[in-house]
Amino acid sequence: MGKAKRILVINLGSTSTKVAVSESGKMLFTESVNHPADELKQYKTIIDQYELRKGTILGVLAKNGVSLDEVNGIASRGGNMKPIPGGIYEICPAMIEDMKSGKYGQHPNMCGGIVAYNLGKELNIPALTVDPPTVDEMCGSACYSGIPQIKRQSSFHALNQKATARKIAARLGKNYEDVNLIVAHLGGGISVGAHHKGKVVDVNNALDGDGPFSPERAGTLPAGDLVKLCFSGGYTREEVLKLVQGGGGLVAYLGTTSGLEIEKRISEGDAVAAEVFEAMSYQIAKEIGACAAVLEGRVDAIALTGSLAYSKRVTDSLKEKVSFIAPVLLDPGENEMEALAAGAMRYFSGEEQLAIY
Repeated sequence: MGKAKRILVINLGSTSTKVAVSESGKMLFTESVNHPADELKQYKTIIDQYELRKGTILGVLAKNGVSLDEVNGIASRGGNMKPIPGGIYEICPAMIEDMKSGKYGQHPNMCGGIVAYNLGKELNIPALTVDPPTVDEMCGSACYSGIPQIKRQSSFHALNQKATARKIAARLGKNYEDVNLIVAHLGGGISVGAHHKGKVVDVNNALDGDGPFSPERAGTLPAGDLVKLCFSGGYTREEVLKLVQGGGGLVAYLGTTSGLEIEKRISEGDAVAAEVFEAMSYQIAKEIGACAAVLEGRVDAIALTGSLAYSKRVTDSLKEKVSFIAPVLLDPGENEMEALAAGAMRYFSGEEQLAIY
């Protein structure tokens, strides 16, 4: 592999810019800069934030004493692009155009991809993205919804799911491509994926479609009742979409997305909070069970990741419900920066070749 490789890692959220630098797989620093609403409201589009986001990234590097001349590669979390298999991709003009078009949705990481691409060109170094959120490896049967006009979509926490799956496989002494795993990412959105020999052959649409309800998403809803709600005259299209994505789940029932706050309320005797929190675990367990059926019962392990995997109440509840399927292993946290850095190092070491966009 030659001399140590230094990777700039960037991950743009709706109100934050996360920056890290890793060297040969070890994080030198990670920093998150929050952007107040007043700062962002002056920009009409995500693209308009380009100079702000680039300046923030360069400012963090300068603060931490890192020169761009010392960087060997850039890894940016992927934005919304066409459905593609999992892998490591070099950010290219076609990818940038697909993200800019908005036809696959809008996300701040689109801006991050453009920053990475331009810096890569300036420095003549690779600008990469790893397992973007539009990774689609679903088997044919998984794509059917029951209505020909609607196709089930793959939209989930691909970056952390696949990174977690690799780590769990290593803990089992095996390669990711040799195991069957169920990975549940438990965050603001919840995705549960069936990983069959290195491919996510089925997963719920964690963005706005189906699966368990989560801290801020409604998950699968009774279809007839949803149709009646839409045509009741009481809600606009935008209001219904907000109920499904951003205003559903825990925040709809309990007024907060914070698992810590809910656990505190439960410890103080809030029976409603306890019931809702348990209902969420119940639905996650059902989704895990569904993935076990997809894998025909041959499951090496069940992995729980994401911020809610720090909750002993949630993980204990899930262990009680699904440990009969396979051992339940924990890898809490979002782990996105580490996953991007690890993907870049797999490329530099020759362990994994670039996929073609």
